[in-house]
Amino acid sequence: MTAFNQTGIIGSFKGFSRRDFVKYLFAGSALSLSALKKLNASIYQSITSLNQKYIEDESPDGVYWEALSKHFLFKDGLIMMNNGTVGPMPKPVFNSLMRYFRVQVTNPFDVYNFIPRKKGEVRAKLAQFINASPDEVVITRNTTEGMNFVANGLDMKEGDEVLLSTMEHPGGTHPWRLKEKRYGITIKMVPIGLPPKGVDEIVSAFQKAISPRTKIISISHTVYISGLIAPLKELSQIAHEKGVLVLADSAHGIGMLNLDMKELGIDFFATSPYKWLGAPTGVGLLYVRKEVQDKLWPTIASSGWDTSANARKFETLGQRADALTLALGEALDFQNAIGKERIERRIKTLAGYLKRELGKIPGIRLHTSQDPYISGGLTAFSVEGVEPKKIVNYMREKYNIVVRTIGNKEKGTYGVRVSTHIYVFLKHVDMFLEGMRHLVRRKK
Repeated sequence: MTAFNQTGIIGSFKGFSRRDFVKYLFAGSALSLSALKKLNASIYQSITSLNQKYIEDESPDGVYWEALSKHFLFKDGLIMMNNGTVGPMPKPVFNSLMRYFRVQVTNPFDVYNFIPRKKGEVRAKLAQFINASPDEVVITRNTTEGMNFVANGLDMKEGDEVLLSTMEHPGGTHPWRLKEKRYGITIKMVPIGLPPKGVDEIVSAFQKAISPRTKIISISHTVYISGLIAPLKELSQIAHEKGVLVLADSAHGIGMLNLDMKELGIDFFATSPYKWLGAPTGVGLLYVRKEVQDKLWPTIASSGWDTSANARKFETLGQRADALTLALGEALDFQNAIGKERIERRIKTLAGYLKRELGKIPGIRLHTSQDPYISGGLTAFSVEGVEPKKIVNYMREKYNIVVRTIGNKEKGTYGVRVSTHIYVFLKHVDMFLEGMRHLVRRKK
């Protein structure tokens, strides 16, 4: 492709629809590596300009967020309010994913030549993003893998206890159930309210459950059923006083919350960047605090498991889909360009508005706390006399809003869950609320 043609293509993107953008990106020879780099650079320049123009604008809605939302490749009219399962990728992340997958097609030598250096840069970015050391970062495939690495890697014998909450994801429960069946450890379940009344209720419940046999607390940080944000800092304090380790299942945490491993004080932290951070599916993070790395055995062993002096000994998986890791680096760049604090504030503001207005509708029971310290961008609720599946189907058919059912009827947690990420707007929340008011009126 000539320089003239490349310039022409880049210029033509200015008026492109999202459908056209994707068509050209997949067109193989249509875009060169340098063209994609320029395309990403133009997106970051637009974010920088927005930041400068709206530096003092703390509005939860408005021009700033409308402009940012255009950097996502949604189908026209789709309102995604369930990125708690799998979230979308911003354009720069998608660009990078395609770019680095193409490396293997066009120059496989670079897969083992320069890409390992790029992966090292991503590790450093990831560590900085969560306020950790690169030596404490393990790049996994998802949260479940990280949870299994910890459960499988800890030396525990028959009778040793692990404390779990009653609100755990299967990926946080079954690694311990397997260990229970294999080694005879004891699982103790700690009840958590729906929603809990506050931090003290959660902390005191775990404090009472700790016994001389307790070795670790394994708790969901971002509870997928209820939207609870567990108070990890306070739990770590009471656990460490008793010599108990803390593992957090924070599948939704990275990209939703402004995370700081040092402040939280936990020992292990597993998360999935493809939910709220905008990374591709198939890449995850496990944080292993430096001081406890010697307590954990590697689960997968290849060269380096017995010689690495840091968390990389837990990452000897062999050849990986490197494009996923490098696209993760781009996702970090995208969020850093906006600002982690700004993102968390907007997410919680939208969720707070949704919860307040839902609470005004007769018959609705909120499963999520109104307290922003123990809640984030996931809001769960149920409606007396209205089947959750009916709500999900109605919202998709009437408004093209995507939400999901969550929980379990027998356990009293069955309901609907709504995500409010930065590409969601108050008008979308109002549409959802309008639909809920209609459904509640119809059931009478």
